[in-house]
Amino acid sequence: MDRAVTISQVAALAGVSTGTASKALNGRGALRPETRLRVQQAAEQLGFVANAAARSLQTGRTYTVGMITTDSIGRFSIPLLIGAEDALGAGQMSVFLCDARDDPIREQYYLRTLLSRKVDGIIVTGRRTQARQPIGRDLPVPVVYAFISSADGRDCSVVPDEADGARRAIQHLLAVGRRRIAHVTGPEHHHSAQMRAAGAVDTLAAEGLHLATPVLYGEWSEAWGRQAAGILLSTGADVDAVFCGSDQVARGLAEGLRDAGREIPRDIALVGFDNWDVMVDGSRPALTSVDMDLEGIGRTAAEMLLAAINGEPVHGHQARPCRLVPRASTAV
Repeated sequence: MDRAVTISQVAALAGVSTGTASKALNGRGALRPETRLRVQQAAEQLGFVANAAARSLQTGRTYTVGMITTDSIGRFSIPLLIGAEDALGAGQMSVFLCDARDDPIREQYYLRTLLSRKVDGIIVTGRRTQARQPIGRDLPVPVVYAFISSADGRDCSVVPDEADGARRAIQHLLAVGRRRIAHVTGPEHHHSAQMRAAGAVDTLAAEGLHLATPVLYGEWSEAWGRQAAGILLSTGADVDAVFCGSDQVARGLAEGLRDAGREIPRDIALVGFDNWDVMVDGSRPALTSVDMDLEGIGRTAAEMLLAAINGEPVHGHQARPCRLVPRASTAV
């Protein structure tokens, strides 16, 4: 019978000490990325499999993390989970995903369950970026909020910089020669709608410009986008571009404009927000959109949770920049 590969053999192949190899594989310590990668590659080459029970006894950790979400359809939580698993996988940690379904009682049940399983930390996420009350006080494990944020500024919250995303959208439209820009978005009370609208207004103001019409607030739906197209055209405003607060709204708007005989982007250029593949690829033409890098948010949240588990917590809001993905809806 072949004998199991030991961590000493991994260390020897990677050219590091056994202690360094252990830290690299367990996600601990302040190691250089190239050192951590070299150890991981050595472990893969030798087929090293860590003994989870032995690791737990040695470190007092379970090498598991809980993720509690209110996003039951997975639109935001699945990309976040993928990003978190990318970061946690380096330390061979597993993730328990719990769907609270916007039910506070269910959420507290999952919190108690995860704590009873002795998870090393918890990531809290949801389908909205606005602040929520902390999931608990004086918990025995660190908690990081991802996409959603905590109302307690002492907590660590990793969020997309939505104002930055709006700025990139407006600057792109200005760069392709558009000056008479309208903004169509979701409900006025919604945090994301407010942030994206404010970002658009501020960016135009910095260029000595203003929106061609007042912000059109409605719903996060294609139906609202089609309705908004009719409203925009009925005002007689000489609009040459529209920045939409979501891809769903933008896709509906594109359909409404096309039905009214307007050509995109020749007559009106169009930018969405979210970079949701189902929407941007299904739109005619393909939709330029702002990407919040949900996987990147998940990775950053997991890295900060690992730091907190290792005794180096980060506090406050950590805003990550967005990126703009140009497509045919704004092609010159």
